[in-house]
Amino acid sequence: MSVPGVPERLPSPDRESDVPPYLLGLRLSGRKVLVVGGGRVAQRRVPALLAAGAAVRLVAPEVTPSLEDLINARGGDGTGRIAWHRRPYRDGDCADAWLVQALTDDAKVNAAVAAEAERNRVWCVRADDAESSAAWTPASGQVGDTTVGVLAGGDPRHAAGVRDAIVDGLRDGTLEARHHRRKPVGVALVGGGPGDPGLITVRGRQLLAQADVVVTDRLAPRELLDELPADTEVIDAAKIPYGRTVTQERINDHLVEHARQGRFVVRLKGGDPFVFGRGAEEVLHCARHGIPVTVVPGITSAVAVPSAAGIPVTHRGVTQEFHVVSAHVPPGDPASTVDWPALGRATGTLVLLMAVERMTLIAETLIRYGRSSTTPVAVIQEGTLPGQKALTATLGTVAGEMAAAGIRPPAIVVVGDVVNVAREIDMIRTDMGRDP
Repeated sequence: MSVPGVPERLPSPDRESDVPPYLLGLRLSGRKVLVVGGGRVAQRRVPALLAAGAAVRLVAPEVTPSLEDLINARGGDGTGRIAWHRRPYRDGDCADAWLVQALTDDAKVNAAVAAEAERNRVWCVRADDAESSAAWTPASGQVGDTTVGVLAGGDPRHAAGVRDAIVDGLRDGTLEARHHRRKPVGVALVGGGPGDPGLITVRGRQLLAQADVVVTDRLAPRELLDELPADTEVIDAAKIPYGRTVTQERINDHLVEHARQGRFVVRLKGGDPFVFGRGAEEVLHCARHGIPVTVVPGITSAVAVPSAAGIPVTHRGVTQEFHVVSAHVPPGDPASTVDWPALGRATGTLVLLMAVERMTLIAETLIRYGRSSTTPVAVIQEGTLPGQKALTATLGTVAGEMAAAGIRPPAIVVVGDVVNVAREIDMIRTDMGRDP
């Protein structure tokens, strides 16, 4: 029998907690959400409500500094806004709300808020009592356009752990993400980083996991190819110095041909595709043939490899500039566009790529135009990879020491006083490891 003024509810089972919740994605844009309480729980919940576009009505005598900053914020980004009623909760505050969050530290206040919401047939989340809460807030995370929400029987820590595992799997591509309604189209130009597969960007790994075709470079993180589904076509576009090579024209053709067949193509390159990677040439070729291209920047080896060896390319009080130079064309060659005299006169750090076979001529040129023969130099081979090795020398001795050590490409050469900073770091670490 129904009683006037009392909302009807179906009879509860003996243990209501045994009944699984019904998950639902609420589209709150422009809709009023009441938040009662201005403490740490509200500080976590309110930003997510604002990101969903909710019109938040916050009732609390006091709020945290972070919430006050949100209340005072102004902008035109289209997200929700906060109306702060600086007072305790009172009956009637739930009127016109689509969702209520009872987040105070007082169980009696939360119970009163929940009771009013129940009378108004509005879903209410109680932060202090999961069993008495009409609704639960899932541990949520977002990867691209995919939102993950996890409930674990009212156990927020367990839910957060499961959420993190799923989100991490989607981000790094270890969870299958290829089959969905809105599949990427065209070509994605992905920078794979300096070599270590863990240094590819999150976005790059996501797109790689969704690829139908992968056109890969010699310096791309090849371990990631083993994680691809069996039906992903992998095209080896390696350009081996003084060996087998695939022409740039053929690489361009691969991208257009497969994309025109409706296949999603990932062009996986080492480093950053726009740092001596000929990435812009591939984008231009696709654009001329009407193929959409997504560019995903990568961590360039010009900075990452010195960092992996403990060498900063800039350092306070040492240098305020660094120059990244492709040395595939030697000094003095008519095809070179590098101003070697200016680099010889400069005092900033030089990071040289593709310089191994031409280091004798490069060192002589830099010394001739003003660099001291005692300028510190470091050479890092296979940076960030298990086989990484490095040597330090001076500009006057580096070519001979490289030859004696059997240095071979790929290797990065760093010229400048920042090399001494790495030596200082190593000395301090060595001293710390000694017994007093």
